[in-house]
Amino acid sequence: MALPKLDTPVYELEQPSTGDTIKYRPFLVKEQKTLMMASESNDDKQLKEALAGLISNCTFSKLDPYKIPIFDIEFLFLRIRGKSVGEKVELNLLCPDDNETRVNKTINLEKIGVNMKVGHTNEVKITDQIKIFMKYPTLDDMTDINYESDAVKDVFSMIKRCVHEIHDGKKVYNKVDMSDSELQEFIENLTTDQFEKVSNFFETMPKVQHSVE
Repeated sequence: MALPKLDTPVYELEQPSTGDTIKYRPFLVKEQKTLMMASESNDDKQLKEALAGLISNCTFSKLDPYKIPIFDIEFLFLRIRGKSVGEKVELNLLCPDDNETRVNKTINLEKIGVNMKVGHTNEVKITDQIKIFMKYPTLDDMTDINYESDAVKDVFSMIKRCVHEIHDGKKVYNKVDMSDSELQEFIENLTTDQFEKVSNFFETMPKVQHSVE
């Protein structure tokens, strides 16, 4: 005799990058097990694949976890995690005023959102004629790279991966038409001020952040 099938609750959220309404469900024990095993392995590739599988499964395959911005992934995971094992998390925080005192703090995951900075744009004006249009880093872009790293190699690699188009007046150069060496040379020939404008895209892009006192 077949065992009864369990109903899983379905929730809705607004995808930060698009504003679209996304249906999602809590993760199941088998998905939690896969994620925990990947976390314990300390293998970034295995952890990325486990996270991608969880996001895809829990959004009913409506989202491609490798194509949406990384801040969407972080936001979605917090919401899914909250509905799966509890929306409140107990943290032990180090007080920044003395770097000695520790305080227990309860964080409600439902209160954590994506910080959208006023004035942020994906259009970087290099000269009066030349503009770079950037795309947000995705889970696919995170392979072998730390997008919060200050290392020169990581910074250059992330910029190259996130260049979407380069406009020179009315002429448009698409990323698919650029060779890696051409793009590398273009970036290396930027002035310091121009390079800082490109870097500012990453510094001001939407991020999952939450402040507590």
